Amino acid sequence: MSTMFSRIRAAFAVVALGLLVSGCGYNNIPTLEESAKAKWAEVQNQYQRRADLIPNLVNTVQGYAKQEKDVLTSVVEARAKATSVRIDASQLTDPEKLKQFQEAQAQLSGALGRLLAVSENYPDLKSNQNFLALQSQLEGTENRIAVSRRDYIEAVRIYNTELKTFPGLLWAATFFRGNKEMAAFTANEGAQSPPQVKF
Repeated sequence: MSTMFSRIRAAFAVVALGLLVSGCGYNNIPTLEESAKAKWAEVQNQYQRRADLIPNLVNTVQGYAKQEKDVLTSVVEARAKATSVRIDASQLTDPEKLKQFQEAQAQLSGALGRLLAVSENYPDLKSNQNFLALQSQLEGTENRIAVSRRDYIEAVRIYNTELKTFPGLLWAATFFRGNKEMAAFTANEGAQSPPQVKF
């Protein structure tokens, strides 16, 4: 009789411990980490979408503005650099890697801005249906990039906060010692100063 009572007590203790562990935040760190990684994958997806649009845009502009070779070359080179800087989910804790990625993407954004500004000098190009469609897709992609970056930044904020606050702090110090804070995007240099307008 006492062995049966001991077994029932042991089973009850295991169930109670399972409920306690599941309700105390043990799963929060891995769940939030995977969420942030998924948001990062979406950031990369949107940047890749932009990179995929660029060759068609360059070819369309080239047909109308061959004399703008320097601008076209800078876009192609910036695209090559931006697509060569890759970060996988295991590198998200390295702020320097994220900074390199961000700088490469910013250079591409600048080169694209110059390309679109040059198009203003060519009325035939500005009215070309292919150019207009590509420009519209590019604008939509830039908006999706902004949204995916915002979502990633928020997911990283929640994950990093979990590592530093109770009870996540206890789990991070015991079972998840290898988990480090993830890096988030930062404002580009010069983003705080207003643009210079010259007339």
